[in-house]
Amino acid sequence: MTAQNGRIALVTGASRGIGRACALALATAGAQVIVCARSKAALEELDEGILAATGRHATLIPFDITDNDAFDRLSSALFERFGRIDVVVHAAAISGTLTPVTHHEPKDFDKIVAVNLGATWRLLRALEPLLRQSAAGRAIFLTTGTSVTTGRAFWGPYGATKAAMETLVRAWADEIEITPIRAAIVSPGAMRTRMRAAAYPGEDPMTLPLPAEIAPLILELADAGQFPPVETIHFPDWKLKTAVRA
Repeated sequence: MTAQNGRIALVTGASRGIGRACALALATAGAQVIVCARSKAALEELDEGILAATGRHATLIPFDITDNDAFDRLSSALFERFGRIDVVVHAAAISGTLTPVTHHEPKDFDKIVAVNLGATWRLLRALEPLLRQSAAGRAIFLTTGTSVTTGRAFWGPYGATKAAMETLVRAWADEIEITPIRAAIVSPGAMRTRMRAAAYPGEDPMTLPLPAEIAPLILELADAGQFPPVETIHFPDWKLKTAVRA
């Protein structure tokens, strides 16, 4: 028996990068995985990988997380099929163009807000009833480093929306403290992802860890056992502490 056997896990931003790695890790650990992203083709490719690793298919839900009505449809469909959600990993995000705050086009600014903050609120609103049906609901949210969330040149809208997302999640976690649901916020640090490559085109990606390296932390947080109240966990620090304990 693995830690996630029989658990239902939903992952957003699952088509690539950290979201994809989390989906594969949860599926391999025994969870029935529901994967969400805009690209149906990318989800089908991920499903092939999950099938090869586990002998089971994932549930594929291609949709745009800026589609407000899609969240209500998602909640209803998941309730009908599964009756609950045990684990949520919210990895979907965009950084937008790295440019001075006042140089952003309104439509681009609005999109960053919609994806990084608005979709988080809609996800919580849609999935909290399903998490409440779990004996040990776990919700994990991906953020960025404090150098960005506290204000860094050219990262304004991204940093602001991630900081707001963290505040939103902490408030929600405080509100549901008396339930079996627990939330965690994870800052992955620099990883070999497409988003990182776009932001740092001169950086050698081979010097960065692969997204799969974060899987043990995600599985630990997704476990039905107890874990501390919501806090921001910085993956590089967690990895170092884990290595020292070993």
